[in-house]
Order: sequence, then structure tokens, then C-alpha cells
Amino acid sequence: MSILPILLHPDPRLKKPAEPVSEVTPDLALLARDMLSTMYDAPGIGLAAPQVGRLVRLIVMDCEKNPELDPKPMVLFNPQVTWSSDERNVYEEGCLSIPDQFADVERAARVRVAWMDETGAAREDEFGGLWATCVQHEIDHLDGKLFIDYLKPLRRQMITRKMVKMKRELERTRA
Repeated sequence: MSILPILLHPDPRLKKPAEPVSEVTPDLALLARDMLSTMYDAPGIGLAAPQVGRLVRLIVMDCEKNPELDPKPMVLFNPQVTWSSDERNVYEEGCLSIPDQFADVERAARVRVAWMDETGAAREDEFGGLWATCVQHEIDHLDGKLFIDYLKPLRRQMITRKMVKMKRELERTRA
């Protein structure tokens, strides 16, 4: 498994909608495994293919944070919310493409999601709590939307300016 480079905001690829997957090819199955390795290494609880420069509708996630329990890695191709609760939750969200920046985002407390798994089989399940927040956050990535897009413009601009500065400093240290 490879650790893939994660794109940092602002990057135009993070704002583009991803293409649906017609079938799970060996290349896409490998991408999913590499994305899981990358997510765990970061460390994070979710990662979308556009964050590693691949504009396909693929997300991976694992919101099992209890070290006493086994990890619960999930691979979702073409995930789609088919139902969402009227009840709302607010979680402090972060993003591997926007490191060290966090903000409260309100989302549906429960969602039902349909997707294709790594074998190509159709799946559907209902998610609540952190899992619901994570799956909605990652699906947003597939639509070219970032969690900061839910924030007020001034706060969003402030985070973007910090990210531009951070990227500039990173490039200087690499040169």
C-alpha cells in the first residue's frame, strides 16, 4: 500500500465534481486501499478521491475511534444520500486538505446512503453521529464542496488566507 500526497486547499481540483464509477477495476480497488492507508497515516477518519487528485466518486472512512475495538474501514464508490433526518447535529469539523483548521458545521443527524462496495455490490446503510457527519463531509468533496463552504464568507476567507500562507511556506522549505 502507498501513502498518497493529499491536495491542500486552495487547489482547483478540490472544487471540481468527481465522475461516477461504472465498475470497480483493479486500479480503483488499489486506489481505495491506498486511500485507506493514507487516511490512517494522516491520521484522519475520512478521505475522498479528489483529495488525492483523482476525480472519481470514491470515499473511504473509519470513524471507530475506540482503541479497544477493531477498525471499521469502509470503501464507498458512488455514495449517495437517499434519505436524511430532519434532526440536525453540529460537529467541529476538520479536513485533511485544510490542516489545523476547524469549525462547527451543522448537518443531518442521520442519513441513509447507497453505494457500491469494493466488490461492485450495491449496498445501503443508515449512519448516525460522527459516521453521519463524516459520510456527508466526504460526499461533499465528491461534489466539489469543502466544509469551509458552510462558513460565513469572512471566516472562509480567513482560513483560505492561512492555507495560502502555509502552502507558500511549505514550498519554500521544499526548495
